[in-house]
Amino acid sequence: MAKFNLRKPTNAVTTHQGGRGFTRDRKTELFLLAVSNMVGEQTFYEGASERDDRFRALVAKVAVSDPEWFGRFVPWLRLGANMRTASVVAAVEGAKAQVAAGITGSRAIVDSALQRADEPGEALAYWLGRHGRALPKPVKRGIADAAVRLYHERSLAKYDSDGTAVRFGDVIELTHPTAKDARQGDLFQHALARRHKRGNPVPESLTVLRARTELLAERSTEVDADRLREAGMTWESVAGWRQGPMDAAAWEALIPSMGYLALLRNLRNFDQAGVSDAAAASVVAKLADASAVRQSRVLPMRFLSAFNAAPSLRWAYPLEVALQHALGNVPALPGRTLVLIDTSGSMNSTFSKDGTLKCWDAAVVFGLALAARAQDATVVSFSDKSKVFPQVAGESVLKGVARFKADGYFIGNGTSTEQAVRAHFRGHDRVVILTDEQAAWHGASSVYAAVPEGVPGYTWNLAGYRIGHAPTGGGNRYTFGGLTDAAFGMIPLLEAGESGTWPF
Repeated sequence: MAKFNLRKPTNAVTTHQGGRGFTRDRKTELFLLAVSNMVGEQTFYEGASERDDRFRALVAKVAVSDPEWFGRFVPWLRLGANMRTASVVAAVEGAKAQVAAGITGSRAIVDSALQRADEPGEALAYWLGRHGRALPKPVKRGIADAAVRLYHERSLAKYDSDGTAVRFGDVIELTHPTAKDARQGDLFQHALARRHKRGNPVPESLTVLRARTELLAERSTEVDADRLREAGMTWESVAGWRQGPMDAAAWEALIPSMGYLALLRNLRNFDQAGVSDAAAASVVAKLADASAVRQSRVLPMRFLSAFNAAPSLRWAYPLEVALQHALGNVPALPGRTLVLIDTSGSMNSTFSKDGTLKCWDAAVVFGLALAARAQDATVVSFSDKSKVFPQVAGESVLKGVARFKADGYFIGNGTSTEQAVRAHFRGHDRVVILTDEQAAWHGASSVYAAVPEGVPGYTWNLAGYRIGHAPTGGGNRYTFGGLTDAAFGMIPLLEAGESGTWPF
């Protein structure tokens, strides 16, 4: 991850809890906010609209001040950090600012942010809702490029529905994409006809959509795996077609064609329907497959969410294996490492959109993963008090998280970061703090005041607030951000002297 430029602190700047704060340069502030920004979501200290306004303002400034950096940042944000909404907003707001400044190249940036077939519609809906129908050419053409790349029969069947405000047909009508071949041309015309409810028959060339139309027209709801696959039926569409609960036969017909994330989301449903051991075995094999985990780009926190939701123990081991694959970039750190996990009240902020995971869930997952890979680690939970979390040799990360909760290591209350560092630093070779950085007043020059300058201090920021708890980018002090494990891989590089790089 990045080493961040040093900004001189001023006594006038404080954290939300009144501690001495440190401002960041614009790119650093944008980076940390983007990798932690679930657009439109409240955080403990910052309202959704305030946070989104700050994000848009930073995007506009950085897109113009450093177009080359911004052009690398947006595709990484979507593909490296796997941040869907933040990358869409960054791309179109950055394009708007660059057009106004006479800077070219934003068409490719918009295209790069759209990686799923519903995202051209997302980008267009965002623009129309915020800026009206006048589309700048780079935004229009970038969305059109993505439509050509992403629109096919199965994506139309999955994502084009009456429940979306901007349909495939709207994207085609407003951005005028040029079809790559005759079959896609038929698809574009069909999407327009669907949007305007013209009742046109499905073109002969669109075999998947024709099979789907025939299947949905039948009164029988018997499941046939081959027919479902040929008709591009997802589990959501089958559930709607049957207009009732999904039984074991329906799930077993769908499981072979379900994607990784769909399987992960439905483990509880498989158990409730009573799928067979053979069907469950196929799910287990895919969940634990290293290549499937990598290709899915599922965030590590998803495995914790699935682990918490799934009632059956048959999913526990494959989820543990999958999480280990997802955390494959966590380095094996030599020497002694002090890992401090912030479990103050503000870390109870929502981390996942459905509210089932909190910021401290993320902090514990990554903290325990780092500790498990370190030669000798001290793990500490802290708020306005602190205590060491005893490690168990060979324990999986998910079991460690469960023990962390069960044994009372989520403390709550304030954020006395400097006191926790001072209380537990005992000549360690490095200090890692997982936090939202909103440290309380501590009367010291920095939260790292007790740590000699020759010992590296790494802050893993989980909320992206504007003010940080320490200077970064100089004096062996670094701040990272994001929801993936990629930043941990920079720790040995920084300690080896390779600094000053971004992850893109």
